[in-house]
Amino acid sequence: MAPVRLDLTARLCEQLGLFERPGVRVVGAEPADDELLATVHDRAYVEAVKAASADPRQAQAVFGLGTEDDPAFPGMHEAAARIVGGSVDLGRALVAGRAQHGVNFCGGMHHAKPGCASGFCVYNDAAAAIVAMLRDGAERIVYVDLDCHHGDGTEAVFWDDPRVLTVSVHESGTTLFPGTGFADELGGPRALGGAVNLALPARTGDAGWLRAVHAVVPQLVRSFAPDVLVTQHGCDTHALDPLGHLQVSVDAQRVAAASMHALAHEAAAGRWLALGGGGYEVVDVVPRTWAHLVAEASQQPLDPSTPLPAAWREHVRATFGRDAPSAMTDGEPATFAGWESGYDPDDAVDRAILATRRAAFPLHGLDPDFD
Repeated sequence: MAPVRLDLTARLCEQLGLFERPGVRVVGAEPADDELLATVHDRAYVEAVKAASADPRQAQAVFGLGTEDDPAFPGMHEAAARIVGGSVDLGRALVAGRAQHGVNFCGGMHHAKPGCASGFCVYNDAAAAIVAMLRDGAERIVYVDLDCHHGDGTEAVFWDDPRVLTVSVHESGTTLFPGTGFADELGGPRALGGAVNLALPARTGDAGWLRAVHAVVPQLVRSFAPDVLVTQHGCDTHALDPLGHLQVSVDAQRVAAASMHALAHEAAAGRWLALGGGGYEVVDVVPRTWAHLVAEASQQPLDPSTPLPAAWREHVRATFGRDAPSAMTDGEPATFAGWESGYDPDDAVDRAILATRRAAFPLHGLDPDFD
């Protein structure tokens, strides 16, 4: 989770010329103030983060601070609040019509809950951006989480809010943190069906992962008809990631980003806020995946065969003492069979898909067997 992964991503985007494309603007962000943070987080928690940020010795485990996952460090509050400020600014720009797409690959801190840090996440920028967009006039928002880990913090914030649909496709909690996110977790009494979870077996690869995403996400997004689509693109689904157990390629992650982009235009008038998230293979995976995401949002996707700039590869060699990939692809076809091809009861991925469809689809007026 070290900032070097963000530095490598920004450097790669710069050297690929993505930030200079027509219509692309790179904007700064100020740290969110306490009032903005309080739209999602308990004030006592914010004060605890600020105290630990000023003096890490004051970190309180009751707030999830000073733990192995969320160690306290000087400037923690300002850094985490700046991520929130960036995602909120982008969301407001979408609602106001000042931008059509927004990307904050620093964001996607989906484990942070109102009263505690969790899973490397201090403040939940995704939730804060959604709240800000609702306050600015959006009436319905869909949040799609493609991280390897269940998007539990964002789900918790909107668990009983009928204006927000959260959909998380992730490795099963039986094999991965945070141990939640099963098909029967469907939202609170005022928003039953407002949370949708698809828990995939460990070692699911490109074909199964893409089949799962496309068997659940487009149908629900179209049915919910949101004003804005928010997507979280944690790339710890990759086969090289040291924490997760899925076996997804950069190519499949690129296909998923393109699908979310198309879905935003189909169902949300093109308003698309795309965030980063997890991803702990910081050289081979994170920079390429999120550079593809930026290129997709710029309306000019990169050819997978695009070579990585020599200067970027040399920077990697000088910094890490190792070689970087040579191209923007893992060389995988990233193809899949759509759900309409038929259900295979002997396939664990298909069983997971069907469990989610049967649990959630009827709550949205969808047929789990045919839609």
